[in-house]
This record gives sequence, C-alpha cells and structure tokens, in this order.
Amino acid sequence: MPELERPNPDALLSSIQREEAAKKRGKLKVFLGMCPGVGKTYAMLEAAQRELKAGRDIVIGFVETHGRKETDALTQGLPQIPRRPLEYRGVTLAEFDLDATLARRPQIALVDELAHTNAPGSRHPKRWHDVQELLDAGIDVHTTLNVQHVESRADTVQQVTGAEIRETVPDSVLDAAVLELVDLPPAELVQRLHEGKVYLPDRAAAAVQSFFREANLTALRELSLRLVADHVGEGTREFRRTQSGTGTWKTDHRLLVAVGPSPMSEPLIRWTRRMADGLRCPWLAVNVESSAVLTEPAQAQITKNLATARKLGAEVVTTSDEDLVRGLLRVARDQNATQIVVGKPSGTGWLEWWRGSRLLRRLARESGDVDLHVVRAQKTGVESPAPPWRPALQSSFNQYLFAAGVVGVTGLLNLGLMELAGPRAPGLVFLLAVVLVALFVGRGPVLLAGALSALGWNFFFLPPRFTFIIERAEDAILFFTYFVVAVVLGQLVARIRAQGDAERRREERATALYQLTRDLAEATSRDEVVWQLIAQVGRLFQAPAAVALEVGGKLAAHPDSTLALTEKELGVADYAFRHGKAAGRFTDNLPGTPTLHLPLATERKTLGVLAVSLPGKSLPLSQRDLLETFTRQAALVLDRVELRAAAEQSRLLAESERLGRTLLNSISHELRTPLAASTSAASALAEADGASPEHRRSLLAEIQEANARLNRIVGNLLDVSRLESGQIRPRLDWHDVRDLVQTTIRDLQCELNRHPVKLELPADPLLARLDFSLLQQALANLLLNAAMHTPPGTLIEIRAAQEGDALTLSVGDRGPGIAADLLPRIFDKFTRGLSAPTGGSGLGLAIVKGFVEAHNGTVTAANRAGGGALFTLSLPQPEKAPLPEPNT
Repeated sequence: MPELERPNPDALLSSIQREEAAKKRGKLKVFLGMCPGVGKTYAMLEAAQRELKAGRDIVIGFVETHGRKETDALTQGLPQIPRRPLEYRGVTLAEFDLDATLARRPQIALVDELAHTNAPGSRHPKRWHDVQELLDAGIDVHTTLNVQHVESRADTVQQVTGAEIRETVPDSVLDAAVLELVDLPPAELVQRLHEGKVYLPDRAAAAVQSFFREANLTALRELSLRLVADHVGEGTREFRRTQSGTGTWKTDHRLLVAVGPSPMSEPLIRWTRRMADGLRCPWLAVNVESSAVLTEPAQAQITKNLATARKLGAEVVTTSDEDLVRGLLRVARDQNATQIVVGKPSGTGWLEWWRGSRLLRRLARESGDVDLHVVRAQKTGVESPAPPWRPALQSSFNQYLFAAGVVGVTGLLNLGLMELAGPRAPGLVFLLAVVLVALFVGRGPVLLAGALSALGWNFFFLPPRFTFIIERAEDAILFFTYFVVAVVLGQLVARIRAQGDAERRREERATALYQLTRDLAEATSRDEVVWQLIAQVGRLFQAPAAVALEVGGKLAAHPDSTLALTEKELGVADYAFRHGKAAGRFTDNLPGTPTLHLPLATERKTLGVLAVSLPGKSLPLSQRDLLETFTRQAALVLDRVELRAAAEQSRLLAESERLGRTLLNSISHELRTPLAASTSAASALAEADGASPEHRRSLLAEIQEANARLNRIVGNLLDVSRLESGQIRPRLDWHDVRDLVQTTIRDLQCELNRHPVKLELPADPLLARLDFSLLQQALANLLLNAAMHTPPGTLIEIRAAQEGDALTLSVGDRGPGIAADLLPRIFDKFTRGLSAPTGGSGLGLAIVKGFVEAHNGTVTAANRAGGGALFTLSLPQPEKAPLPEPNT
C-alpha cells in the first residue's frame, strides 16, 4: 500500500485562510469628488501609501494619473497589476485585468474611475461590475467617483450643467461603501484648470466656458456634500431605530425671520431661535431697507433688534428694496431658506390691518415652495413706533415754506397768463410747479404744494372766481383730476428722488468698502493697516478715530490715531478687547463714554480696538454696519500680517535648523576624511624608521594633501560667512586672465591629475579688471566641482574670451550633466545632487556665485547638447584695457 503524501501545513493554512476570505465580502471605499480635477486619485494614492506603511498588502489594479508628476510620484513603491490589452476597431486599449487581480488576491486593490465603461471584449460592461466581483472575493477596493456619475444625482447634474451623463453607478453600489469627500473650492479648481493641471490648455479654455463654470461647480460641490451627508444620515437613522424614546429628528431646514424697526421684532426673533433649536437648523435675520428715512427711535430699535439676532446666533442679512415682499423672497431664494417667519398684524387701525393683510397675502401667493409661518409675537411693553407713513411726512419748516412760496409765485405768474390763455392753462403751470418742487423737498411739502395749487387754481382762476364754488361739471372733473395727478405725480417724483438718494448712499458705502479693502490688501505691516483704517474712517464718517493695540499686556493708542484716548476711554477699550464686544456710545456696554469702541476681532483672537467719536445723537444702521465691516476687514488683515510674520519667523527658524544640521553633517564628514588620512599618514611616518626616502615623501604628500583639503573646507566656511555678512569687497586691478587660469590649474595639479584639461585661451594677453584672489578661488571651485562629479578620464574644458564689454570664462565637462530639477537651485547653499559622490559640503558653487556677483557679474549653469555641464562666468568690463608698453 503506497504511503500517502503528507499535506503541507502552510499550504493547508493558506487554503483555509483563502476560503475564509472568500466568505467575507470586501469593503469598498470611494473617494468622491464634485468633478474631475479635485484630486480624487491623488487622495486615493496618499491613503494607499499609508496603508502600505501600515503593512497592508495593497496593489494598483488600475490608476489613471493623466501624466501629472505629483500623482505619478505617489505610485512609487506600490505593486502594480499589468493592464490587459484589448483590440477594438484596430486600436489597442489598456484595460483593468480583473483575472490577474483575483489571482494575486491582495488585501486592497486600487481601481480608479468606478463609472468607467469597459472596452468590448471585457468580462463586464462596467468597471463597477469588476469592483463588485473583487468585493465578493473578499478583496477590499479603493476607487474614485464624481458626483455626476451617481445615478440618483445624474438628472440634477444635467439640469444644472446641461451636460448629458451617460456613465452612472447605481446608488446600491454605494450603500455599504465608505465615502471620503475630496473637496476643493470652485475658485481653486478653476485656477488649477487655467494652470493646465486638469486638461490641456485648449480643452481647459472650453471647459471653463461650459461645464467648469463657477456656478456649476458650486452646485456640484453642494450635491457632493449632500450625498456624503445623506450617506452619514442613513447610518444615523439606522442607529436611531435601535433607540427608544427618541423624538422626531428634522434636517435640511433653514429659517428666515423678517426684522423691522418694530419692538415686536425682538420676541419674533426669539421665537425663531427656539424653532431653529428644535429643528437643529441654521437661521437668518433679514432687514429690508427702503429709501424711507427712519426716525432716530426707529434707527435705534432696528439696531437693537439686529444686535439681538446676532447675539442669539442668527446670520444677519441686510438688503435694499422698495418692496418688502420682493426683498424677503429674493433673500430667501438666494440663501436657500425653506421657511419664512413673519409677525401677525397687531395694529388696531384699519390702515394697519389693510397693510398687514396685504403683506401676508402677497407672501403666501408669491412664496412658492417656501413655507410661511405667521406668528403672533408677545408684547414687550414698549410703545410701538409711529406708522411708517408719518415720518415720511415730517420735513423741515423751511421746506414747507419753500413749497408754499413756489405756489404763490406761480399764482402771480398765472394771473398774467390767464388773460392770454383762459382759466384752464394756469392748472398746467401749477402742475409743472408741483413737479419741480418735488425735485427739492420731501413728500409732505409736495403734498402741501399739490393741495395749495389745486385750491389756488379753483379760487383765483376757475369761474366763479374768488370762491371755492365750481359751477360746471367739467370744471369739477378737471379740478379733482388735477388734484389727484398733482399729488400722485409729486409723490412719485419725490419717491424717485428719495430712491436716488438711497442708491447714492449705498454706492458711497460700497465705494468706501472697496477702497478700504483695496488699500488694506496692499498693506504689508501693522502700522500701514492702522493708518489706512484711521484715514478711511475719518474720510467717510468725518470723525476722529483711534486704534488701541496691546503693548506689554496693556492697551495703548497707536501713534497714527487722530483721537486722543483718556484713561476712562482706554478702560472702555480694554473691556471691548477682553470681551470681544462693542462698548461705549450707542451700545449697552458702558454707554456713558462719548466714544464708540469696536473690537478688531477674528475667529482666532482679538487684535485691538477701534475707537470713533461720531457726531450726532444716533448711529444709523447702515453706518453701523459699514463701521463693523471696516473693523472686520482690518482685523482680518492684521491677523494676516501677524500670521505672516509668525510663519516667516517659523520658516527662518526651520531653515536655520536645517542649515545647521546640514552644515554639521557635511562638515563633520568633510573633516573626518582628511583628518583620518593625515592621522594615518603621520602614524605610518612615525613608525617607518627604516623606510625609503620615496615612501617618506609619499606619506608627507598625503599629509599635505589632507591639510590642503582641511584648509579648503575652513576657507569655504569663512568665505560663506563673509558673503553672508556682506564683507566681500573685491580689490579690482588689471590682470591677465591667462595667468589666472594657469595659476589655478597649477595649484590643483593633484586634484586634476585624473582628468585631462583642454584650454581655449587667446594667444595675446587677455587683460581684465578683477580681484585675482577671489576669481581664482571661484575658478578653482568650478574645476573641483567638475573633477568630483565626472568619471576619471573625463575631459574638462576651460575657455576665456572678451565678448563685447564683458569677460566670459567658462568651465565645461562631458560628464552626466545636471539633473533638471536641480538646475534652478544649483547655486544654493548646501545643494547636492542625489547621485553626488561622498565628500563636498555643497558650498563651492554658492561661493562662486557670491564672488562673481561681488564683481557685478553673473554665473549660469546649463547642460551641454552632447552631454555634460557648462558653467559660464560673465564679468562686465566697462573700462578698456590699457595698451601694453612698447619694447625698448
């Protein structure tokens, strides 16, 4: 009976492990982006490198890097499955090799572009089918996907972008996946597109005009964020189903509350906050400004209401519109608000009832899919302000007097006109006068002018004259028509003028903000920021201002301030600084001081306080908003300046530490080699009592060579120190460049003994004005660099010539040349190539550049066409060389 072969335990264990892995479905991780170019593949490869370092068995099944160097670099070190070639219509296509990946059985497989359509002849029509098979085999898969390829989002993407989506992935594929959002702001993506990092330039230009418009990218970004949020929310709902006693959870809400100058707005704001807390959603407080000028109590009330909204966490939005309903709905749609909260009419008069009911009817009719909440706010005990139409009628006495005077003068002119044109012509003249009056005064005087002109026309011109009786029906119709037209036309003109004034004020605010932003953007120091802020505040608000900054733990006014701060005002400023709240005049915090103090605060910290001594008894809301915007802009720039200084300091410290480490490592190695050679030769010389003279001379030569190398190292360090301190001052004199070259070669005979040197020098003396010692050392460093970085026997060429008004001296070789990525920084200190031989401090070429620039010259490095490197020195020679003395 033959003996049965014993099974291999390792093979048996491996078989069991494979069977267990086959029973366990792999995990899918999707790197989701809003569109191509956001860095999905890059993020996937970064995660793959981390997994590789963690010891996971990971392979590249299919990754498309599109030739991007940064992405290609991340594939280094990752095993790759060769692609499978497929012939299609005479073209060879490289596709993902599913069978090879299944046979390799890695723990993780990278498969790019989940929505890709496979070439005909593949096992599956779509790549996501391949991924499903890998998952069924127990292999984890990392892949990438754009949001437009998710099946449930494809229609929305097509509506937004107008592009037809042909390749989609079912949502069921993503149900059990882990989604990692790869996000990029639309502006940065467009910039990457312009830089050619997404498509080629010609294709990129077309993409920006179509699919890659910033509005499209913003919508796609929101879609991708919502998809990930919904994916997370599904897990949250699964968790909630396992809990008991939990209430209803509402999401995706956004509330908007209308805020006006009424004290009823404050309880309405608090009600909205409570509702937002219940829904766990953001909310906005919206104020719609019109051209109507508010009274001082109304200004104070609206400021208080909006301050309450900010304190309770609302996002405050102020917009301008003559139509309250239109303004509210515009903001609601712009901010994607889902519910609008307004107050229930509480007035007792018929006019108030009619106005409130009309507002609600219009909101209900025009709000569309936006829900509407009508809330009866609790009374606050504060007296309601006068109706909005009453302040509109309040104008100065001089305006009323002016309107009456114009009507009177027009009546005198009409007395003469009546004799020529009859009693009806003065009515047209009166109408013209009313329109002209409306160009200069408010609505109240215009109404007075309309009434006086109508009565004056009736009393002085319509028969029977000097009575208010109208005999004929046509005269009565004409009179009442005139009265209505005069009043309506006058009011319309006055309203247009008020709107024009409001637009002009808004333009002035926008211009002032633009100028401040522009000036602050150019500021490079804290002093410039403070000076620009104080100058803009003084110019726009006609008020002195001061900026208090922290110095030694205490606030002190900046020297550029135009407002002197007393100890009391510095105390108020300190309160605003410590608490991050506005204080002083027009606030509820320490209102006794005559100065308004606003903190210059960012999310990171408070950097100072702006103090302004404003004229007048009240601060309009628009001016307060503008002043607060000024402080926010200035605070951001101050923060940027501070962070930039800190970053520069950190960079300098890091660079100093890096250079110190590099110098220590380089110099320690450089010193060790000649010291070891010198010590060994000295020891051998001490023990060689019976050695021959030739052997002794050889040992002495080694000691001399080692000492010369030590001398060069110390000399390089001293030269770098002199260059850094600016102590290099060339001593210029006339020298023959041929002597310079010959002397340098003679001093480097030992170092150049393994390289032939070819000289291209003129036959006649080549005189140049230079520092012989500095330029000899620069040339020596170039020759040593060529000898060190080229194989033995490589030819070194030296050429010198006068080219125009400059001396050109070049050193070339036929070695391997300079790496392309090293060329831009070849003259930086401590720069060495990856393949550079041991030895060398990386200072030689930096010294060459410093010595040449001390001569006001330039040095360049380039790769030669036939191979090798070429260094060229160019020294300006503005003076003509002296003529040689004639032989006697």
